[in-house]
Amino acid sequence: MRRAPRFLVALLVAFALLLAACGGADGPTLSARTEQRSTGSTTAGTTAVTLPAGFSYVAQAQVPVVQVYAAPNGTQPSNQFENPWYVNDDRRYPVQTVFLVEEQRGDWLRVLLPIRPNGSTGWIKRSDVNLTPNPYRIDVDLSEHSLKVFNGDKVYLEDTVAIGADDTPTPIGRFYIRVLLQPPDQNTVYGPYAYGLSSHSETLNEFNGGDAEVGIHGNNDASVLGKNVSHGCIRMDNAKITQLAKVLMLGTPVDVRA
Repeated sequence: MRRAPRFLVALLVAFALLLAACGGADGPTLSARTEQRSTGSTTAGTTAVTLPAGFSYVAQAQVPVVQVYAAPNGTQPSNQFENPWYVNDDRRYPVQTVFLVEEQRGDWLRVLLPIRPNGSTGWIKRSDVNLTPNPYRIDVDLSEHSLKVFNGDKVYLEDTVAIGADDTPTPIGRFYIRVLLQPPDQNTVYGPYAYGLSSHSETLNEFNGGDAEVGIHGNNDASVLGKNVSHGCIRMDNAKITQLAKVLMLGTPVDVRA
């Protein structure tokens, strides 16, 4: 099965840049769905409680700029992230900056960063964020072309997915959801919804002007599901990604394994 033609920049290039590794046909305008769905949050400076099995913490930025340090108690930041960030720097599409928490140490949090190389982490001040417990996580098994969504320790949804072609494979590792996009035309390669992830292609350094970010999105050809056809993105059933769009919050973990 031939991959979809490369995304042509048109109307609004935000979608092409955010999901640059997905491939595609037309460049539709889009709206960004950025609302958070939470099960309760802990305010800055409070002590986090032990989470139930399957839960994770999402760090939701509460300051205009989140400084990132190489180690806890650092004095010189190694990176920084604006909050909100804007899809393709277009101020019509603000998105709250979120991170997936990997470790807590006193007043510091080690978080997964949405940068190259994949798997990069850094330390942020807990006072800069609210912590929100998240019961959902996504597990993708590339060898089985399967995607499972868990709510706590129970399977919430299963699907057969299309993944990256042999020369542009889907990256392996732990990532998280950064943004949810909704194309106005659902009859494109992206289907009704597309999640932009924190991961980047490991074979493409650039794609159509973007940084070759990877996403999870719907499709306009169900026959490709279960095959290796994309530029790295994960394509799933349109009805099922629509179901997920109603419940998953930004910062949801995405574990991809071979």
